[in-house]
Amino acid sequence: MALTDTAIRKAKPRDKAYKLADSQGLYLLINPGGSKLWRVKYRIDGVERKLALGSYPEITLAEARAARDAARKQLAHAVDPNVAKRQARIEASIRASNSFASVAEELIDKKAREGLAEPTLKKMRWFVELLGTDFGKRPVTEIKPQELLHELRKHERRGRLETANLLRAFASRVFRYAVATARAESDPAHLLIGALTSPKVKHFASITDPEEFGTLLKVIDGYQGDPSVMNALKLTPHVFQRPGEIRQMEWSEVDFDKAVWTIPIAKMKMRQPHAVPLSLQALAILKEMRSLSGSGRYVFPSIRTLQRPISENTVNAALRRMGYSKDQMTAHGFRTSASSLLNESGKWNPDAIERALAHMVAGSVRRIYNQSAYWQERVLMAQWWSDYIDKLREGKSDFELLNRLAA
Repeated sequence: MALTDTAIRKAKPRDKAYKLADSQGLYLLINPGGSKLWRVKYRIDGVERKLALGSYPEITLAEARAARDAARKQLAHAVDPNVAKRQARIEASIRASNSFASVAEELIDKKAREGLAEPTLKKMRWFVELLGTDFGKRPVTEIKPQELLHELRKHERRGRLETANLLRAFASRVFRYAVATARAESDPAHLLIGALTSPKVKHFASITDPEEFGTLLKVIDGYQGDPSVMNALKLTPHVFQRPGEIRQMEWSEVDFDKAVWTIPIAKMKMRQPHAVPLSLQALAILKEMRSLSGSGRYVFPSIRTLQRPISENTVNAALRRMGYSKDQMTAHGFRTSASSLLNESGKWNPDAIERALAHMVAGSVRRIYNQSAYWQERVLMAQWWSDYIDKLREGKSDFELLNRLAA
């Protein structure tokens, strides 16, 4: 007699497992613990086997019968339902490992082993999140250009033009990696070049007029606040490195005897270690901080804990409190200020200035040469620059100052 939903609901567990038969090999196994499991009994090559279909009520009676009928069709074509189920599970697993998110994570892990800076790796992981969980689960082989464009348009509609374009470029890297590892045949992101609105190029606001720069330095000198922020502000103009590198500076990277700060490859945007000569003024600022934070890891620790550096926007926030808007000056703008004024001085080789800024030099041979070249000039330039901006802070005119320092 065929089963009914009523009979199934009324079935109670017993001391031992028992079966409620339906038809054509389908039955419900009632376990002592109360679970009700669908099974299909069948024969193949003369051997009796069982196929698990799931549990009741997650799988209804009608669904169990449909699954039984599908299994019987497989048997009619000499296909073992259990083998087919196992193969489907393997294919699902392969599809999951070939999802956009999994391929992206594999690429990120590869880049980490190759020494890509942690901030860049963090941004790549953020890109995966921005593309969304549903998109991330899609197999790379099945993603079409229009599907990716749909995700990118979401950011474009919100005015995040740069983010949309960066996401397209990142997705292209993931697809190219999938092609290189034989998991995809093409890069659908490449076909979207030109489909998105290009953002206007934004430059970090900076002050390049000597007199105005001197005024800024005087305001910084009078700034009152957390010692980490105060001294990070004071050090930034002297070393003019990237804000993230300065705020994450560690005591282990500073050699007071040799007057050099060595930034490890993991922190560098260009994936090259970078040595920064320290002037007497920079060393004095660091020595003051050593009395305050020398027992911790970071030179400029957070006010809340020595285990973390000051936050990413701390210096910019301090500039705002001092009255400088984001259109006037930024933490990154100190690099532009230094580059502009050092070049205008005419005293230093432009390549030495570029090397001091840790800019990538074109050409592999020239890049290798620049790793060690200009060091002595950079040491002299670091001290000259600190002396120069000290005089600007005192209100000396640029013309008078250059003549005095040149003498």
